[in-house]
Amino acid sequence: MTVTRYFALLEIPQGLPQPSQFAIREEALSDLAPNEVRIRNRWLSVDPYMRGRMSGVTTYVEPYALGEPMSGGAVGEVIASRHPHFQQGDRVRHMAGWRDVAQLPGEEVEPLPKFDVPEQAYLGVLGMPGMTAWTGLNLIAELQPRQRVLVSAASGAVGSLAVQLAKAADCHVVGVAGSPAKCEWLESMGATAVNYRGKDVDALSQALHEASPEGYDIYYENVGGPLLEAALANLRDHARIAICGMIDRYNATGPSGGPGNLNQLLFRKARMEGFIVGEHWSHYQTFLEQVAPEVEREEIRYRETVVEGLEQMPDAFLKLFSGENEGKMLVRLP
Repeated sequence: MTVTRYFALLEIPQGLPQPSQFAIREEALSDLAPNEVRIRNRWLSVDPYMRGRMSGVTTYVEPYALGEPMSGGAVGEVIASRHPHFQQGDRVRHMAGWRDVAQLPGEEVEPLPKFDVPEQAYLGVLGMPGMTAWTGLNLIAELQPRQRVLVSAASGAVGSLAVQLAKAADCHVVGVAGSPAKCEWLESMGATAVNYRGKDVDALSQALHEASPEGYDIYYENVGGPLLEAALANLRDHARIAICGMIDRYNATGPSGGPGNLNQLLFRKARMEGFIVGEHWSHYQTFLEQVAPEVEREEIRYRETVVEGLEQMPDAFLKLFSGENEGKMLVRLP
């Protein structure tokens, strides 16, 4: 008999989730049905979007059901299979994370691409975060060479690749982060760094102006809040804002006012567009062909924050909101 250990959400959080709202449970797995595979997870993805799934409200994805196994990106090894395309020992990616052993239909599993990179890279720089960075810049913001690009949360898994892709297009890139160490890393990649800590909207707006006096053609938005208002004040004509996320609002308990200068979109003839990367996944192979060889050659740099053990999954998730992670947050299982 094979047992899976998984996390369940016990109640809908109000504000920042608390560790007591998560619980580990065990369940005996049934025998494999035809076309099913059983996977021992090795890496679990920890992502900000998961906070929205804890709200009890359907957005672009269904919310987590209370008391039921949670889910998320994972990479693991097939330990049993009744699917013709998967054999024991295959390394795969799927969405049955937040647990140590997954059992699901083979149609919901994909083999890892055959690039010479660490397997967990397919949850980060070559996975959903990397694809999100590429999609926002190329498909939504229509990046062109030598433009002026602003990236928020620029040291994170999404933002750091957006910075490097824009630099590769010979753009002037400004990255916003929340510590001197993170800003130093951005500057080592050729970006101009702005530390947002301790700055109100006016101070942020001035800092962004000093970093790029001519303004910005593209703003890659991960944060929202005062930073969005400061970015709007520094747009160039016909600027594009690609909204990937607004982590400033993820733990909010009530409504907040929008940017007071939204009229800048009109004055600058600018466009602001939100996107969900899953709707653009048909371009994933193009993204891999462009980016994976550069990751293989270590021309693209990325960071990972690795937490050990399934029990630490809620703690790893909560660290996303305190800024403790550098780059992609991952949980490694033995």
